[in-house]
Amino acid sequence: MSATSNIIHDCDEVFNYWEPLHYLLYKSGFQTWEYSSEFALRSYLYIFFHALVAGPASLIYSEEKVRVFYSVRLFLGLVSTFTDTVLVVALSRKYGKRLAWYTLAMLCLTSGCFFASTSFLPSSFSMYAVTLSSALFLLQKYAMAVSVAAAGVIIGWPFSILVFLPITFYSLSRGGFKKVFLSGILTSVLILAFSLLADYYCYARWTSSVFNLVQYNVSGGGQSHLYGTEGPLFYFRNGFNNFNFCFILALLFLAILPIARKKYAPDLLIVVSPMYIWLAFMSLQAHKEERFLYPIYPLICIAATAVIDSFPDLFRDKYAVEDTLIVQIAKGLRPIFLGLILCASHSRTFSILNGYSAPLEIYKHLEHHGDAGTGSVLCVGSEWHRFPSSFFVPSYVSEVRWVDDGFRGLLPFPFNSSFGGMGAAPPYFNDKNKASGDQYVKDTEVCTFFVELDLKRPFPARGTDLSTWETLAAIPFLDRELSPATYRSFFIPYKWQEKNVFGLYKLLKKIPKSGQAHT
Repeated sequence: MSATSNIIHDCDEVFNYWEPLHYLLYKSGFQTWEYSSEFALRSYLYIFFHALVAGPASLIYSEEKVRVFYSVRLFLGLVSTFTDTVLVVALSRKYGKRLAWYTLAMLCLTSGCFFASTSFLPSSFSMYAVTLSSALFLLQKYAMAVSVAAAGVIIGWPFSILVFLPITFYSLSRGGFKKVFLSGILTSVLILAFSLLADYYCYARWTSSVFNLVQYNVSGGGQSHLYGTEGPLFYFRNGFNNFNFCFILALLFLAILPIARKKYAPDLLIVVSPMYIWLAFMSLQAHKEERFLYPIYPLICIAATAVIDSFPDLFRDKYAVEDTLIVQIAKGLRPIFLGLILCASHSRTFSILNGYSAPLEIYKHLEHHGDAGTGSVLCVGSEWHRFPSSFFVPSYVSEVRWVDDGFRGLLPFPFNSSFGGMGAAPPYFNDKNKASGDQYVKDTEVCTFFVELDLKRPFPARGTDLSTWETLAAIPFLDRELSPATYRSFFIPYKWQEKNVFGLYKLLKKIPKSGQAHT
């Protein structure tokens, strides 16, 4: 369900991953400054990994690029399903079926896991690796656990190494240092070699995107603050939004450990401890994004489940022969509390899908307007950051252009074959987030189609000019971020609509001037 209905939560997912993949398949797409050969911060090995699915899908579906998009999504969902399955089996064998089933329910239905599981992002890949590595550790497959951790760090996200440290250290001490160490080293060297070859092929020079990314952010004076900063409580608010009371229970895992030490220490503590390490480390960084928490999402589910499973232990007398009434009540509260968490998560998930699916849906209407003719131009203004990728742009549209609506940062440019395609280092890119004078279309008269969000604001939207534009499609779009009040019911979007807080996401088509024949 996530593969088919999930929205795109981050424009980085589009411009740093879907667009390079589109270029590999169709020789068109947008390039960001991170993919300039001058900076080479993004790994093409990660893109090639997904091209193993996207390539055959593009041959099967030909020009139906949207189907290729969802084929990759389905692949991501299957990978997530596989890793979650191994984790649930490991938990069942070590801690019993109740803990395993409760964890399974949270992995499937909490909003955070629902959204992260099919996101085309390195942090999601690291999440898969954390899930599988944790499972293998609990199954006492220590060498494999470390090898998976190495893959998660190098193919996925280098900074996620912090999440893998506890499992790596304990695996080295338990599984035979030499065997586990060699397994991790050989896996790392092999993947790094493939990464170097992929980067050389694409960037047209010997470079390591893994090293470049670490250097830029750590020792190279990286300026991630240029892309927004948040306060120290951002991830705690975000964690509650995506997991509601599950997140609070997860944070309480250490508090119940003295009572449940025999049950959960040390193995489950080793598995869950990266959650605290990662939250502390990421909260200290000025630049924060929701996707940065993805690697610990499965750990949140495990920790919360362990706390719920331990409810009766809080009231149990170790000398009692039979359970007291309060212990029996605590046992009965476990499924009720789990049910409340899952209902709240279900509510938020469907509220998000109902309120924010318009960008994905509006671009699908383009495939029904091929009568505009080959060479049509699609223009996008302030909604550039919700562009769902070139997979949603039919082949009869020759180019997508940005219109200046006030944004002063650097926008992506199309991959330019005259500069060398993937190996190019175009002069208009910089690492200071400074806008280029060439990033906007100079004359909107070239626009055949236009995508805009009409928010009913005092200044008129382009779609109100009925002499120039006709509205081909309009879809409601929520005009504010979801708050914790969202949890009350997934029927709340209808209440929002009554309060007129929905804008309209519109696809416009330019009306031919008098005397100009329709195609």
